[in-house]
Amino acid sequence: MSQNEQEDPAPDRMSLLTHLEDLRKVIVVSVIAILLTSVASFVFVDRFLVIVLKPLTDLGITPIFTGVTEGLFFKFHVSLLAGLVAASPILLWQFWRFLVPALYPAERGYVARLVPISIVLFAAGVSFAYITVLRFMTFFLIRYAGEFRAMISVSSYLSFALGVVIPFGLLFEYPLLIYFLTSTGIIQAEMLVKYRKYAIVAVFIIAAILTPSPDPLTQIIVASPMLVLYETGIIVAKIVSRKRRVKVDELVGEQG
Repeated sequence: MSQNEQEDPAPDRMSLLTHLEDLRKVIVVSVIAILLTSVASFVFVDRFLVIVLKPLTDLGITPIFTGVTEGLFFKFHVSLLAGLVAASPILLWQFWRFLVPALYPAERGYVARLVPISIVLFAAGVSFAYITVLRFMTFFLIRYAGEFRAMISVSSYLSFALGVVIPFGLLFEYPLLIYFLTSTGIIQAEMLVKYRKYAIVAVFIIAAILTPSPDPLTQIIVASPMLVLYETGIIVAKIVSRKRRVKVDELVGEQG
């Protein structure tokens, strides 16, 4: 073994150390960004509270806190959520800088297109759930328990609200999931078309569960975007399947 080989670190080890150092920088910058935006959000936390608590205050209910620290920590939690939203551009940029060196040029374009789309879809799902589902569920669950006096703690309400809006944000990622599954050949557009009628029934069952109100209009409002998402998934699957067939034909033609 030569002297140079004994003195020089292994390339793989240097590469691993470099990636770990890059990851450390990403984490440090991200944490600092979240802290700064959360502190800034705390200055305006009262405005955020108006938005968060609106489904309750519209019903004339003022939430309470049952522990000495619960009210203040609720404000901290809301500020942290607002800080995460405000810091998201920085977080995404850090994630992008860390991820890019490991991607091929084609993969970079792929990720650059899908990440913004996924953010828009998630935000649309959360907004839809806040405007419709959360308000309908809050109204129904409180009004139909009218023989009791509503004394809702701020922490329990926040858990309930997040449990409603976050799943809808994830649900709105459905077209991207279909894009991935179709691109990898796991499913085909024909399969989605074949099971459309079952999907429609499933969607209305889910809407009935998410909106305990017996009002059909409310259930239709909740089910409509899910039906649109399913149809969008079919369109996406058809486009991807068509592109896959073209690539396969080109490969066959080149081999022939």
